[in-house]
Parts: sequence; C-alpha cells; structure tokens
Amino acid sequence: MTSESQEHGASRRPVEDEVDVVAEETQKPAKDDKKDKKGSFWKELPVLVVVALVLALIIKTFVVQAFYIPSESMENTLLKNDRVLVNKLVYHTRDIERGDVVVFSGVDSWDGEFEMEEPSNPVAAFFRWVGTAFGVVPGEKDYIKRVIGVGGDHVKCCDAQNRITVNGVAIDEGSYLYPGNLPSERTFDIKVPEGRLWVMGDHRNVSLDSRAHTGDPGGGSIPVGQVIGRAFVIVWPFSRAGTLDIPATFSQPALRALGDPVPLGDSVPLAAGFALAVPLVLIRRRWLPGGPRLRRPRRTDGAEHPWRR
Repeated sequence: MTSESQEHGASRRPVEDEVDVVAEETQKPAKDDKKDKKGSFWKELPVLVVVALVLALIIKTFVVQAFYIPSESMENTLLKNDRVLVNKLVYHTRDIERGDVVVFSGVDSWDGEFEMEEPSNPVAAFFRWVGTAFGVVPGEKDYIKRVIGVGGDHVKCCDAQNRITVNGVAIDEGSYLYPGNLPSERTFDIKVPEGRLWVMGDHRNVSLDSRAHTGDPGGGSIPVGQVIGRAFVIVWPFSRAGTLDIPATFSQPALRALGDPVPLGDSVPLAAGFALAVPLVLIRRRWLPGGPRLRRPRRTDGAEHPWRR
C-alpha cells in the first residue's frame, strides 16, 4: 500500500483527521444558519406587525369591535372601565330588539357624558385612534345604552306603580336597574318614530339618555342608522366576564305593537332551512345509495304481492 501511494504522488491521511474535517464543515454552516434566521426574523417583524394591524382593523370595521366604558350610566350592568365586545354583523341578520344593549354614534347630535382633551400632536392622535380601535380608550362620540322602544312603540313613564310601559304593557326592570333608582324621575310620553329607537341607561339617575334629549329632532330617539352594533359580552376585567343577554321582561308577547314584525334573523333563516332540508331528505331517501329499497314481500298463500315498499 505504501509503494502504491508513493507511486501516485499522494499520501492518505489518518481516519481521525477526516472525521475532524467533516465535523468542522458541518458545524460552521449551522452558526451561519442561526445568524440568517435571526436576521430574517427582524426583517419580517415589521411586515408581520403591519399585517396584524390590517387584519385587526378589518375585523374591527366589519365584524367585532372592543369598546371601553367611560361612565357610570350603565351601572351595574356595565361598570366604568369595563371593556365589551360589540357584534357589528348581528343587525344584518335580524332587527334591533327591545332590551338589546347597543353602541351608537352621537356625532352631531348628543353632547358627551364625559369630556376628552384633543390630542396635542399627530403622534398622540394616532395612538388614541389605535387605543379606540382596540377598546383601550373610549371613543369621543360613542354611547352605550339599552333599547327600551323601537320604531312604532308607545313608550310612557310611568304607570301607577312607577313602571315604564311599552305599548301599554309594563316592563319589570328589577333585573338590571341600578339599585335604588326609579325607572325614571321625569315623566315622558312618546311615540317612537319609524327607523328610530328610544334608549336609556341602566343607572337612570346619572344617564343622559333619550329623556335628556326630548327637545331634539326625533323627541330624544336615535336613528337606527347610527347604531354601530350590539354589545354581547364583557371581556375585561376577567372577574366580570360574561354575556349581555336580553332580560326576560322584553319577551312578553303583549309588548309587540300592532303589526310589529317578527325579527328576520329569528324566523326566516330557520323557515328557509326547513324548506330546503325537507326536499333534500326526500331526494336522498328515494334516489341516493343507502335509502329505502323496493322489495317484494311474499304472501302467505304462496302468491306474490305487486311491487311496493
């Protein structure tokens, strides 16, 4: 072996040297890969942040938005500094119902229940916008109230037992009214115009709601078009997390005004579902594999029946 190696002008290295060379060659690229990964992460981070903000903005604009509760007007249902999620799609599938807790815009109409200072510079304005979008700070002209009457309703305060009546039917507000508050200390008697809502806060003594705007166009009611969505859950603080359901008193059948339509979201999709499901089931049973098959039962006298199921 030695003479052959010398004849070819080369000498073989020991096996140990070859192993060391291979080890060095495999370890060096690993360090370079880590550097490349770190570099690519920091390069991609701004893109990820921008994509996350865009997705959050789309969701906030069209689907669900978080809102900050800035005042005591909805206590004890909602406390100051609570955060709620507002469903922006629900009223595309059903009408606004009595008892819903809604967020609406009061731009160019209602004066605020709290005052906010204007941002001093564009940077502060940007961060306020981001905070409002994610429910960290309150919106300047957004309000949250409970719907008491819808278009066509006759809302009146009060009957002999100090209860608000809707279409002549008294509503029991004990489940959500602030302890010690009367349903209203001021009287009112209004026929809610079509396309508008009569809204009130649950803490009646401090809420600047429809009662405080009876001299405005619409007699204190708000346009349906100003409603942003329905508040359906408290998400912060965690100790108060829970859903915002419609109180049982608003389910009284007698509350419905004459000709008051059944909410589309509750009836039409269900009826349409049944209307489509029944024919499909029948078709499947008759034509698709696995459905009932025709068979020819035998008669006890040895003859055969005609074809039947």
